[in-house]
Parts: sequence; C-alpha cells; structure tokens
Amino acid sequence: MRKKYLLFCLLACLTAVPLLSQKEKPPEGGAPKDFVLPERQAFTLDNGLAATLVQFGDLPKVTVRVVLRAGNLNEAADEVWLADLTGNLLKEGTTTRSAEQIADQAGGMGGVIDVAVDADQTTISADVLSEFGSRLVPLIADIARNPLLPQSEIERLKADLQRNLSIEKSQPQSIALESFRKALYPGHPYGRVFPTEEMIRTYTVEKVRGFYQRNFGAARAHVYVAGRFDGSAVEKALREAFGDWTRGPEPLLNPPAPRTEHIIHLIDRPGAPQSTLYLGLPVVDPSSPDFMSLQVTNALLGGVFSSRITTNIREDKGYTYSPHSSISARYRDAYWLESADVTTEVTGASLKEIFYEIGRLQKEAPPAEELSGIQNYMAGTFVLRNSQRGDIISQLAFLDLHGLGIDYLTNYVRNIMAVTPEQVQKMTQTYLQDQKMTLVVVGDKAKVEAQLKPYGPLAAN
Repeated sequence: MRKKYLLFCLLACLTAVPLLSQKEKPPEGGAPKDFVLPERQAFTLDNGLAATLVQFGDLPKVTVRVVLRAGNLNEAADEVWLADLTGNLLKEGTTTRSAEQIADQAGGMGGVIDVAVDADQTTISADVLSEFGSRLVPLIADIARNPLLPQSEIERLKADLQRNLSIEKSQPQSIALESFRKALYPGHPYGRVFPTEEMIRTYTVEKVRGFYQRNFGAARAHVYVAGRFDGSAVEKALREAFGDWTRGPEPLLNPPAPRTEHIIHLIDRPGAPQSTLYLGLPVVDPSSPDFMSLQVTNALLGGVFSSRITTNIREDKGYTYSPHSSISARYRDAYWLESADVTTEVTGASLKEIFYEIGRLQKEAPPAEELSGIQNYMAGTFVLRNSQRGDIISQLAFLDLHGLGIDYLTNYVRNIMAVTPEQVQKMTQTYLQDQKMTLVVVGDKAKVEAQLKPYGPLAAN
C-alpha cells in the first residue's frame, strides 16, 4: 500500500510539472532602486573645518575619518612622495602621546589608526565600537593637529620608501603608468609618479615638518563620522577637539592641462615574455554632465568582465588574462585608460582588437539588451559599494572633492539606467578617439617594435 501511495505521488508530481510550467513564470526582477542616503548632520566650525555625521547601519560600530586636502598635488618637483613620508610619520606619535600609546588607545576601543595619502588628500581614520565614538575623535584630532614627526624614525621610514620604490620600478605595470602619466601631465604633480633614489635620500625631518606646516590646517579638513553613535556627544567632541585648530591655508587648486598626443612610448624589457599595454587619453571629470554616460560607456567597452574588449582579447582569443579599462579621476581632471598584459607575439594583434572594439562602438550603438545588462550590473555593484560605513564616507568625500550635490548619489542608479545606446555611441565618438590616444608598451623591443608600426609613431627615447 505504501509503495502504491508513493508511486501515485510521483506520477502526480510528474504530470503537474507541465501545468506548473504553463501557469507560472519566474518572478521578474524589480527595477533597480535608487540609493537612499540616511539623514546627515553637517556643520562648519568658525575655523573652516567641515563635519558630516551620518547614522548608518545596525552594527554597534562607528568610523571617524579626517580628510585633509593635502597630498601629492602639494609636492614640489623635487618632493615626490614627501606627502607619503609625512603621512607615515603622522603615525609615529604626537606631542602628548607616543606611537605605542596611540596604538593601545585605539586598540582599547576596538580599532586601529590608519593614515593614507593619495594625489589630492591625506586621510586619518579608525573604526571602533559605537560606545567609543566620542573618545576616538580627540585621538584622531591629536594626530592631525599635533604630530611629533620624530627625527628618530625618519631614516627607517625613508628606507621603507626606498624598498617600495625598488619594487615598483621592477614592475612593468608601474613602469607603464609612470610613462603614461608623464606623457599626459608634463610639469604637473600628477605626472610625477615616482621619486628618484637620490630624492628620497635628501628628505629630512625638517622637510617633512615644513610640508606639514604649509599644507595642514582646519580650512583643508573635513571630518566624517558614519555608523551608530551618540550624535550629540560626537558633535561636542568634534567642536572641542578641532574648534581652536589654526585655520591654515585654503585648499590648493591646481588642475592640470593634460596633453593629448597620439604617440607610442616603447620601453624595452629584453626577453620579456609579455608586453604591458597602456593606452588612453584625457576625458571629462566628474563635474561634467557627460561623466555618468561615460562611466556606462567605459563599463560596456572594457570596465567589467563581460565587456567587449575583455570578451574579445581574453575569452575569444586568449591574448591576455586580465584586460581592464577605467576612468581615473582627480580634482577637475580625469583620464580613460585601457591596460593589458599580453603575450609578446600578439602585442600588435591585441592593439588591433582593442581599437577594433572602440571603432565598432563609434560606428554602431550597442544593442539595448547588452546595454541593459551592463546597467543592471553597475546598479547592483553601486548598492554593494555603499553597504559599509567606510563606503558611505568615501562617497561623501568624493562629492565634496568634486563639488557635486547629494543628488549625484541619490539619483545615481536612475541616471545610470537612463543612458541610451545612442548616448554610449556618442560618448565613444566624442571622448575615445583613437587618434588622440597615448600608447605605452613595456616589452621586448626587438620583438614588438615592428608590430607597433600600424598604430602610431614611436616617441624618441
């Protein structure tokens, strides 16, 4: 009896499958949703320091980050990486706390102090348990305002820079980036990627202290707080810890005038089994109304795994493992770059296919279905990029650096989804003209020079 019952159930299920398949369809995915930014509290102190507080998330954690408009942009021609050395020394104690005391106090709150330096900014931050938010603020303020910048640590940190420089200069990707940036930004700090060994040797603690005095102050600082925290206590701590900081200099505004030149810079690496390709050109920065459409264009062309260039030279032809295109943005400046490490024998063939895909997108708008897939991917990853406390702060700092309104974030998904195939074609035609691109090839000159002839003149080295 039991066997007959089981057989009946099985037959019933099998006969029901066609009916179910006819009546039921997989649920349709909902339209991507716009990003909803939690309510912010923003204020500016009398000395010019700005502060933004955002209650975000459910975990009992809070992130405090001070963003200072002082970075590699502020270096003189003989001071490359001096901003980095200054950032490293910030972690070595203050006039009232040793480096060990800073580490112990941060660790006691469940966090670690981090200092980072980039082209435009220096950041000092930590992520701690919520209950310690108001106690973290004065600790970070002490590091920003009263660094000891000790003589005793300068030689050790300079040695670290020398080691990092040696490693970077041995990597073909770093060599290509340096050449590419020099070509785009001659005479500008953005074009100075690496110092010389001799330059690092000349750095003294007096030079570091001079860089700090010239570039740090309240008028260049923005404090961001995100997570779960006592808003009143944190605001009180901010006003007390930063309120009497000297205003200092206003942010340096020194946007470059990038050079556009269709030329190939060939850097010889005899015997290299691969060629490192960098090709790109200046494009509009985030303040332009075209920037959003250009981001979608970049993603479709080479910015995501399913993009056209990646599909062509990685999946279809196997020339490379990890090609990628991106838009690199700084204050009032940006460039588009396609990079790939390709087998030496197919250096020219790889360039042919890259330029083919750019030309194809210039001649014909992409199918709506292909574009929709890219847009949905971008909308989904945007949500992921805003899922953590630090992510929210990074997005707000991006807006502030580029002078963008909050609607850039809140309407991001909507604006991404509104880009049309015709706009993608127009962006490619307008901004990605191959006859304006600078090419850098790092590889075996004897084997690749002839392959490069169809793609532009070689620069004299």
